[in-house]
Amino acid sequence: MSLIVQKFGGSSVRDAQRIRNVAGIIAETYLEGNDVLVVLSAQGDTTDDLIAKAEEINSHPSKREMDMLLSTGEQISVALCAMALESMGLPCVSLTAWQVGIQTTAVHGDARIKRIDSERVQAELDQHRIVLITGFQGMDRAGDVTTLGRGGSDTSAVALAAAFRAKLCQIYTDVDGVYTADPRIVPNARHLDEITYDEMLELASQGAGVLHNRSVELAKKFRVDLEVLSSLERKPGTKVKEVTKVEKTTIAGVAKDTSIARIALIGLRHNPGVAFQVFDLLSKHNINVDLILQSIGREDSKDISFTVHEKDLEDARAILTENQEVLCFDHIEVDGNIGKVSIVGAGLMTNCGMAARMFEALYEAGINIQMINTSEIRVSVLLDEGDVDRAVRAIHAKFFDEI
Repeated sequence: MSLIVQKFGGSSVRDAQRIRNVAGIIAETYLEGNDVLVVLSAQGDTTDDLIAKAEEINSHPSKREMDMLLSTGEQISVALCAMALESMGLPCVSLTAWQVGIQTTAVHGDARIKRIDSERVQAELDQHRIVLITGFQGMDRAGDVTTLGRGGSDTSAVALAAAFRAKLCQIYTDVDGVYTADPRIVPNARHLDEITYDEMLELASQGAGVLHNRSVELAKKFRVDLEVLSSLERKPGTKVKEVTKVEKTTIAGVAKDTSIARIALIGLRHNPGVAFQVFDLLSKHNINVDLILQSIGREDSKDISFTVHEKDLEDARAILTENQEVLCFDHIEVDGNIGKVSIVGAGLMTNCGMAARMFEALYEAGINIQMINTSEIRVSVLLDEGDVDRAVRAIHAKFFDEI
């Protein structure tokens, strides 16, 4: 008997009909003789609705109370899905993350899983019950509810698959796998049968919304067999694995991210350790930084530009402004109307001219580049937000229409 972890996103459990459909997929897996752990997201737009309700009461609620509020969405999903399975005569139990014992850090709104207690879940599995668990959440050492950030249910599922050594972790969504670009932007985007952990991690980190990037990190670390597939259509999905069968000759995909903002510190003192002071300060306030560009020094000063998530923009600006005298910069500039477009692929390491082709596509489309950042398997550019979708289409056409 094998253990299979199945995760279903918010669109998959949006209403009663979708929940019954999900229950059918779970039942089929269970009746094939497998043990099944199920992780569910909140229904449809529930999380957005809860955020709106909070704003009606308090425009700046504490992150702890937001976690208390947002965690209720997944609890509704697992209870309703358990009821659907019960109506089919199948043994099941729904559990919250804190009943399971998913221990996390105490960073509200962006907690990380530290460990998972196995006793309760194993006891239920030993009774041959289907176990449904709330995704996206856990509890810290003080017993307070925490959430893992948007998309965190993917991470919950992979963490459970790793903890219980599951044979397979299936991530069900409203698309049938990973594509070379968002099909809503590029109608002729290609479906990928398989993709490496590294490529998927870069795509997820650069804005591809199919998987939460931390879930891919965990899958790679613990060698969890991962599959992305549709809950609405019975067709093969995309397997995420260490090595793919076909040698890469081009990129795996194009991703975009418009949830970022750019900060520029102008006239920083040109001394050793200044960059460390800036980014250490942001790190201590749990603000993640992505693209970084430092200008060539001008006598005794320099400029540093970098990007943060748009939700962190105001906090970052306030922190840096409060420490302006310590950091010794002239002034700060911010831009929230930007976006990032990235190409990702193992082929970037061994195929010359890939970045040049990307830049050529943008030049031909008349799109200006603000910043460039690269890794072994990724090239990212910062653009005006209004140019992002057009850039994705132009870059995708350059690489995939010419094959």
